[in-house]
Amino acid sequence: MTLLKIYAFTFCAPAAFRKRCNWLLAVVLFLTPSYGNAYDLLLGTGEVGSFSYFSGRMVCRVINKEIPDFNCRIQVTEGEIDNLTNLQSGSLDLSIINSNVLEGAVKKSGQFQFLDINYSNLSILTPLYARPIGIIVRSNAGISSLNDLKGKRINAGAPGSIERQAMDLILKAKGWSVSDFKRFEELPTSHAQDTMAFCQGTVQAMIIVGVHPSKTTRRLIENCKGTVLDITDDAIDKLVDSRESCWQTEIKVASDSLPVRTFGTRAILVASSAIDQKTGYAITKALYKNKKRLQKSHPALSLFPVQESRKGIKGLQLQQGAEQFFAEN
Repeated sequence: MTLLKIYAFTFCAPAAFRKRCNWLLAVVLFLTPSYGNAYDLLLGTGEVGSFSYFSGRMVCRVINKEIPDFNCRIQVTEGEIDNLTNLQSGSLDLSIINSNVLEGAVKKSGQFQFLDINYSNLSILTPLYARPIGIIVRSNAGISSLNDLKGKRINAGAPGSIERQAMDLILKAKGWSVSDFKRFEELPTSHAQDTMAFCQGTVQAMIIVGVHPSKTTRRLIENCKGTVLDITDDAIDKLVDSRESCWQTEIKVASDSLPVRTFGTRAILVASSAIDQKTGYAITKALYKNKKRLQKSHPALSLFPVQESRKGIKGLQLQQGAEQFFAEN
C-alpha cells in the first residue's frame, strides 16, 4: 500500500480504525529508506548510446553501491563544452571529458580560444578509458607503416570531426600536407559514408577514433579485407611526449586478438570544486576497488595504473582526494 493510500485511508476511516492505521503508518515510515540526507551527485556524459554514457552509468552504479548516502545520477548534455561549462559553474559535480578537449579548455586553444571562461577550478579524479586513434588500411594497399600512407588514397574524416582532428595531429607530426596524398577525402561517419568508400576501394585507408574492442570495427575489417595499421613511428612518439593529452596505447580488434600499437587520448573523470577531499577520496577508492567489475562490463573500462593516472593536464591539479588515494596505493 502506498503512503498516499495510507494517508487517505487514515483520513477517511472511521475513528475506530484510526489508531490502528496511525500505528501502521508509523511502521511504514520507519521501514521506508529516507533519502532526505542523501548526497546527490550529477555526472555529465555524452549522448545516450555513447560509450561516455555507458561509462557514466557504470561509475554511478559503483558510487551508489560503495558509498553510503550517495545518490549518483547521469545528466546527458549537448556536448563536452557544455559539460565543462556546467562543471565550472557547479551545475554538475562530475563529468567525463576527453583529454584533448580538457587541454584545449585549460590552454584556451582550438574551440575554446574565444571563450572567456576560466576552468582552473576543476580537478582530475582519474582517467577512465583510452580513445585510440586508429588507421585501417586495405590488405592489398601495400601499407605496412605510417610512412607508406604518402601517395595513397585516404579518408581523413569530415572537417571538425574527431577523426579529422586526429588526422591533423598526424599531419603536423609528420610534416605532411593534403597534397602528399593521391586522394584526400573528408567523408563523415554518418550514413557509413566513410566505411562504404573504404569497402568499395575508393580509399585505401581511413581514420577511426573510438573504444576497443569494437564490433563495428571488427565487422569492417572482416567484411572489407582491412587491417589495423601498427603506428610505430618516431614522429608520433615525439608528438605524444610533447602533448599532455596524448598517450601511447594499443588497439585490440577483439578481446582475443593481438594488440596493435598506436596512440590516442583518454576520457577523464573530472570533478567540480564542489567535490571536497573526502568525497574525492571515496569516489576514487570505490572505482579502483571495483576495477574488475568495471573491466568486466567492457574491457576498455579498466582504469589505469596509479602512476599513469597521475599524468594530467598542465593547469589542472589532481583532485586532493584522488591524490591522497594514489599516495596510499
